[in-house]
Amino acid sequence: MVDLKRLAHVVALADECHFARAAERVHLSQPAFSRSIQAIERELAMRLFDRESGTVQPTPAGAFLIARARRLLFDARCLQRDAELYRSSELGDTAFGAGPLPAATIMPLVLPALRRQYPGVGLRLEVNNWQLLYQRLLAEDIEFFVADTRDLPADPDIATASIGRQNGNLFARAGHPLAGTDCRFAQAWQHGLAATRLPTVVKASMAQLAGLPAGTPAALAVECDDLSLLRTLALNTDSVLAVSDAAVQEELRSGLLVQLNVADLPPMFAEMGIVTLLNRTPSPMAQRAIACVRELAQQVNAPPGD
Repeated sequence: MVDLKRLAHVVALADECHFARAAERVHLSQPAFSRSIQAIERELAMRLFDRESGTVQPTPAGAFLIARARRLLFDARCLQRDAELYRSSELGDTAFGAGPLPAATIMPLVLPALRRQYPGVGLRLEVNNWQLLYQRLLAEDIEFFVADTRDLPADPDIATASIGRQNGNLFARAGHPLAGTDCRFAQAWQHGLAATRLPTVVKASMAQLAGLPAGTPAALAVECDDLSLLRTLALNTDSVLAVSDAAVQEELRSGLLVQLNVADLPPMFAEMGIVTLLNRTPSPMAQRAIACVRELAQQVNAPPGD
């Protein structure tokens, strides 16, 4: 039977491509680490790493083993965590992420609800764009994240569950030159569009509506993952804000921002989803947090297809 600890050493060497760094990572001396790698190579009767080229690289046999070793080690960590939680009858702390839109619209409902229901549990929420949250998920630094999922890669290691759409529009300050008039997207574009990082399909549509030459990317005037800064920008300049309706409800109610009447604007929306690792069972607290997100998103998001 293959020793999981030695498999962890193999994975560390594959990641570091350097014996000394890998040994330091697993808290072993370099001679002891080298003996561990040699021992598993003897047990499997396969050479797992090439060492002659100056850097350490997996052989084809090594690459084959490393991919499966990562999965075994992942499952072992999940099993140990779940067993400890089951034994202690505790929910356990959890960490999860949210993109800029759900952070501004869904999480203000979710965090208070979770704190009221589970005051003894530690929660860590990371707010960032989906690219960074995706990397955090793969590294197992967070258990799930909520974001617009349209640009997510086709990754067999992740699962995505839709929680509905957030409809969007173009908004500007009450005294904006286009406020209260019928306009076209190209006119709004000329004032400078401000938004969070937008999906590729949305940018392509905007480039066409703005009348940009074919193949020219739609470069926003301001791209920022902090919605509070984008709202401040729209309130103090003639920049036009492209965002979900739910993200500016307070400013719309107070009359500080108005929705522009853009005749040629196609339906705008964010396709919200919960993203998890496919083969990892979320911790008990993460499962409750996901359920809470699903429930409260219904108060914010429009049903799919609206």
